[in-house]
Amino acid sequence: MAKYKPQHARLLFIDRKIQEGGFPNCSSLAAEWEVSSKTIQRDFDYLRYQLEAPLTYSATERGYYYTEPRYHLPAMDVKESDLFAIYLAEKLLQQYEGTPVYHNLCQVFRKIEDSLPAKTSLGPGSDFSRFTFFSAAQTMISPGIWQAVFEGLRSLHSLEISYQAAAGGGRSSRRRIDPYHGVRFEGDWYVIAYCHLRQKIRTFSLARISEATLSQEAFVVPADFDFEAITASHFGVHWSAEKTKVRVRFSNQVAPYIRERLWHASQQIIEEEDGALLLELTVSHLFELRKWLLSWGRQAQVLEPSELVEEMAAETFAMAQLYDEG
Repeated sequence: MAKYKPQHARLLFIDRKIQEGGFPNCSSLAAEWEVSSKTIQRDFDYLRYQLEAPLTYSATERGYYYTEPRYHLPAMDVKESDLFAIYLAEKLLQQYEGTPVYHNLCQVFRKIEDSLPAKTSLGPGSDFSRFTFFSAAQTMISPGIWQAVFEGLRSLHSLEISYQAAAGGGRSSRRRIDPYHGVRFEGDWYVIAYCHLRQKIRTFSLARISEATLSQEAFVVPADFDFEAITASHFGVHWSAEKTKVRVRFSNQVAPYIRERLWHASQQIIEEEDGALLLELTVSHLFELRKWLLSWGRQAQVLEPSELVEEMAAETFAMAQLYDEG
């Protein structure tokens, strides 16, 4: 498909030039489109023999014209659902603004728009202005960090970084990492990398990288690194090799919100007589799950594992103390 799209754009261009009555020829069109004359000649042959266009050459005018003045290439039959999908994709593209790929993706969409004919078959009700997308809050990432990390992922070269940990007072440390995989999650970008300091695969937030320098040292992603496998049981962007079964009781007030979404691939819902429900899932990390459960307040009660019950009890007690002191 990618190879055919430029030809389609050229055919529309040639069709327009012929309709203008200027008797275009291979040389003039090739110069304007910046391709070879042979390419334009093949396009003329395609118009004549494949699309059966009433195209002929005028020796007097030294150019081509249609023997049927009203003829023009048929408009591309773009279904409204197709056009809507393009519109949605372009709107969703806004969430990648500020990344190294944003400008290139915008250019791709401009090319798609340019390849569409002037008259596109659309049905009624095609006013897409009635749709709005609210993006999640995004982290602030330095353009230099973006470029270094993306280049490391692309070229498989190590990075020397200064990284500020989220816990422990936010202390900064220098380390060398081998970037394996990039991930976007809830407005933040992460890089999954082998950390030479910790000697294990870790997750790094690009927003907490204050310095990043591409090194000359290349690396090879291990053959046993399987991103899909290691993240299969994740809840959020953090994971580990361990699997933990979690059971949570949600009150009947919020149970409808729990039922309507797939929160995790392993989830099972057990209905209770009073309209409440039990949510069971098996996860590989509790960090983001714990934050999610706290967001439900007293409407969510953790039943197991016991260590998570104790952590939630300690956290809610500390929160109550904080407000009592106020």
